[in-house]
Parts: sequence; structure tokens; C-alpha cells
Amino acid sequence: MLSKVLADDKSPYFCPMGFSHTNIYISFFLIFIALRCFAQQDSTSVLANIKQDMFPKNIHETQHITKRIFFNQKQLYSQDSTIYVLSKQQKIIRSSILFGSLSLYTIASLTFLDIVWYRQYPRSAFHFFNDNAQWNQMDKWGHAWTTYNSGRLIMQAMRWAGFSVSPFHADLGGLVQHTMQWAGFTKIQSYIIGESFGLLYMSSIEIMDGFSKRWGFSWGDELANAGGSMLYSLQQYYWGDQRFQLKFSYHLTNFPSYRPNELGSNFAEQILKDYNGQTYWLSLNIASFLKTETKFPKWFNLAFGYGASNMIGGRNNVIVYADGSTSTNSVANQSILYDKNGNAVYFYPYRKFYFSLDIDFTKIKVNSKFLRGLFSVFNCFKIPFPTMEFSKHGIVVFPVYF
Repeated sequence: MLSKVLADDKSPYFCPMGFSHTNIYISFFLIFIALRCFAQQDSTSVLANIKQDMFPKNIHETQHITKRIFFNQKQLYSQDSTIYVLSKQQKIIRSSILFGSLSLYTIASLTFLDIVWYRQYPRSAFHFFNDNAQWNQMDKWGHAWTTYNSGRLIMQAMRWAGFSVSPFHADLGGLVQHTMQWAGFTKIQSYIIGESFGLLYMSSIEIMDGFSKRWGFSWGDELANAGGSMLYSLQQYYWGDQRFQLKFSYHLTNFPSYRPNELGSNFAEQILKDYNGQTYWLSLNIASFLKTETKFPKWFNLAFGYGASNMIGGRNNVIVYADGSTSTNSVANQSILYDKNGNAVYFYPYRKFYFSLDIDFTKIKVNSKFLRGLFSVFNCFKIPFPTMEFSKHGIVVFPVYF
């Protein structure tokens, strides 16, 4: 029987970036751009114009109506939050857009997730599953990243919707709360609705896991969701600013070629399934810890990353046979893959840590509201920069790392 040892992945780092939980973020990106790009200026509107607004006489009247509904609102300041005062007409229409978008997002994203992921595996009765040791916890970082950034973005969109929000929720519920500001809901209303939506949505994914024979409901995933939420909420409460941000980067690897069903057969699947190419970052904004009059660049960040490599399965000691069946290797931290000819390839999973530079796009001052919204979305991802990698194999310096 022939065998060989697979060294660490040497695939190029100069490749397109991707992201985990693709179905979640693509939907949020579209919804967020649709809501966030509308400007916020001062004016008023009245409910009596609804009938007229539904049947505009010409293109100029249509433009006027659109501006009044989407752009105009008064901005008042209270002790604990900024409240946008909307007319009844604005609130009705914005609420309809908001809840329609959230409903569409929920149906589309969960359906996409079911088609791409869960339908490939057999169903079972609901059960729990302890996967805390799998994938070197890369999947847990993915959960935290998703809740942190989805919360950050929808909370910004909800300001446009006229909602007043509590700073204590940053996952999908927090994101909903912030979008509800745009629709004119009160602080307590937006908190209850946002909290409920976030809890139900993220729990629904875990419930889908619970009915999958291959997985199960994971309390570790739920804790990771809560961790991403708290990272946003506590910073908003104590600082009113995000000094630490969770970001993501991705590079292609050659590991999916060994197990395309497990790690992805195309790029869209690989950015979702191949944890070997994912890196999660904690990006620190230095200027936010300095005096307000500092001349230090407010957009300059330091980034600390975490990743893992040489993983062909969730467990670090899996044996994969040519027919796709698996068993457990008695040797710790050694995975083996056999091909049809009986040749064996050995994999030795390990963790990697990174230090790099980064940019906080939300600190870059621009006049365009569209660009501000776009920058906020881009801020979910780590910008390629020179990077140092630390692992049990030593220190590696990359001129540019994705």
C-alpha cells in the first residue's frame, strides 16, 4: 500500500476573498443596501396624502412622493438614544418594507441553507449534539462573526426605519432592532421585536441541525451566537462605539479536492464549507483608545487572527475510505484518506494565529450616504495586508494575506 504525508497547504494566498454563512450575508447585504442607501434629511409628511401617493399623476409627483416617504424625517435627541420622528404615512410604508424584507430574507435564506446543506444528509428525530471539539472551533468563530456583523448592520438600517433601539442586542435581533428605528418603532417595541426575531432565526438554524442525522442541536453554537451578540452590545453600552470588530477573510486551498462532498465542489460551496481557507479576525481600532484630539489615523486598525489547516473532517482523527465512509483513528491528531487504489494520504491538523494591519472603513469620512452604507458592509471583511502567521511550524511572513 502506497502512502504519503500531506504537508501544510501551499495554495496561493493571492485569491478572491469569500465569507462563511454565505446564505445569511448575501441576503443581509441586499436588504441593507436597499435600506441604508436612502438619505436622512429634514421634512414632514401627512397621512392624508396616502391616497394621492398611491396614484401619482406624473413622474415628478412620483419622485416627490418617493422622497417624502424614504428620505424625510425629523431627528430629535434624548438622553439615551437618537429618535427619528416619522409621520404615520412614513411609518406605515417603512414598516411594510421592513417586515416584508425580513420575511423575504428569512424564507429565502433558510430555504437556501436547507437546499445547499441539509438536504444532502438524512433526517432524524430531534436530538442534541456536542460538536465543540470539531473543526478546531472554526465553526464557532463563524457563528460569532455572523451574529456580530448581522447585528451591527441591521441596527444601522433600523435607524433609517425610525426605530429607537436598546444597545443590548447585536445578533440578528439587534440588527432588526436597528432597522426598526427607520420604521418609527419605539425603543421597547424595537427591542422586543428584534430580540424575538434574532432568537427565533438563529435558533431555527440550530433546530434544523437538531433534525439532521449527521448533526444535532449544539449548545456550543448557541453560546457562540451569544458571544458575537455581547461583543457588539457591551461595546455600544459602555463606549457607544465598536473598538473591537469581528472580521473575516478567505483564501482558496487544495483540501476540497480530497473531499469535495465535505469541503465543497465549487467556490460557492468552499467558502461555506472549507474551514481551512477561513480566517477570523479581531480588529482593534487604536485611535478610539486615545484622546479625541489625537492626530493618529482614526481608520487605522491592528488585527489578530485565528485559523486552522489540514482538516478533512470535523474530527482531527478521522479516517476516510474510498467509498466515503469514515471511522475514528486511534492516533490523536492524525487523519487519513484512502483513495480507490488503497493509497493513503495523511493529514495533521493544527491551529494558526495571525497578526496584521487593517482598515476601519466606518472611520473614513465621506459625504455620500451610499458610500457610508457600502463602507459599513465592507467592514465585515479583513482587508489584505502584510501578515505574520504563528503556528507549531514556526513563523511565516506573507507580503499579502487573504
